[in-house]
Amino acid sequence: MSRPFLLGLTGSVGMGKSTTAAMFAEEGVPVWDADRTVHELYEKGGAAVAPIAAVFPSAIIEGAVDRGALKEILSTDKQALSRLESIVHPLTTASREAFIADHRSADLILLDIPLLFETGADKSCDATLVVSAPAEVQRARVLARPGMTEDQLVFILSRQMPDADKRARATYIIETVNLEDTRRGVRNLIAKLRG
Repeated sequence: MSRPFLLGLTGSVGMGKSTTAAMFAEEGVPVWDADRTVHELYEKGGAAVAPIAAVFPSAIIEGAVDRGALKEILSTDKQALSRLESIVHPLTTASREAFIADHRSADLILLDIPLLFETGADKSCDATLVVSAPAEVQRARVLARPGMTEDQLVFILSRQMPDADKRARATYIIETVNLEDTRRGVRNLIAKLRG
């Protein structure tokens, strides 16, 4: 039996990654979501809580990882991020591998990974898809989010691989300027990969 084709999805903040992943799910493609997995790992009883508590006890509030407290630690301690990643990355990798095993009868699986290239997760994919939109569209989308500021956007972008670099490394690119074109791009790509 052949294994599923693994398509890694990424895109910078505000490029429509979540919307695009939802479109794949609507077309019947199983979608593994890295962000959702991290949320589950951080929840009360989640697999990341105890190891994070051992390294960053102040990040745990009422038995769960508090993202605000964690963000505070990351902003003041230069080594904290690599220590956190050494805990979280193996857990997310294990979750992803379990998801693939659970869906081994599927012909195609979408792996929604914000830091696909940055973490090297692209190496375990058969192909990569980058969603992209013009910078002014991206900026307008992000700044429309509740509580988002220009400074936060600049900080987020400073931690992500530039869009041009992602596009250069992508196997496929879908422009996400409007929903109709995005949906058409998703359907065409699924048909191509299944063909």
